Amino acid sequence: MKRLLAGCALVLFCTVGARAQQHASLSEAEVDKLRDTQAPGDRIKLYLDFMQTRLTRFDALREDSRNPQAAAGNELNQLMTQYVELDDELKDWIQYQYNRQNDMRAGLRDLLDRGARQVQELHHFQQSPGPYAPEYSEALKNAIADIEDTLNGGSAAIAGQVKTFGELKQEQKVSAAAAKQAVKEQKKQLKEEKKLAKQEEKERKQEEKQQGNSNSCDDN
Repeated sequence: MKRLLAGCALVLFCTVGARAQQHASLSEAEVDKLRDTQAPGDRIKLYLDFMQTRLTRFDALREDSRNPQAAAGNELNQLMTQYVELDDELKDWIQYQYNRQNDMRAGLRDLLDRGARQVQELHHFQQSPGPYAPEYSEALKNAIADIEDTLNGGSAAIAGQVKTFGELKQEQKVSAAAAKQAVKEQKKQLKEEKKLAKQEEKERKQEEKQQGNSNSCDDN
């Protein structure tokens, strides 16, 4: 299980082992959706959709006692394992985008909202075990710890992003104001140069007129 730690920087800590190299089991349609969703915040929302799909399927199956014990228990365990794997990939995505200062604030807010509701759902599964609980109890425990960890890291991530993009926004305002002032100064300079050129032209004409009058007097 991967852990998302909050500190001076957002850090993903991966446990050493085969599981750290394991990718979440996705359908072809889900793979296509991931490939088509490259916006940082939108990808977070998509992972949450995939995770919720596993929880919905899990909830429907765990209360259905008509299924064979072994088969149902195995599928429930797989669904909860997939949930954790998806959550781990979500953490990787958050760290990747956070380290590159890519804006994912909308997705992180969605994580804090929907993730909190998923935690409640997982606790409900734990507090009201179905007939197959012995088969998935450990995976369920891991899922709760994993998503709670993600929420802690998500809170740290959005705090950092609000601060970062707030500073960037202020810098953009300062740059825009400086550019506006530069244009204003340039217009003022051009106006003064035009005024000076007009004054010089007026003086030149006056000198020519005076010179012409002087020549007329000499001829007389």
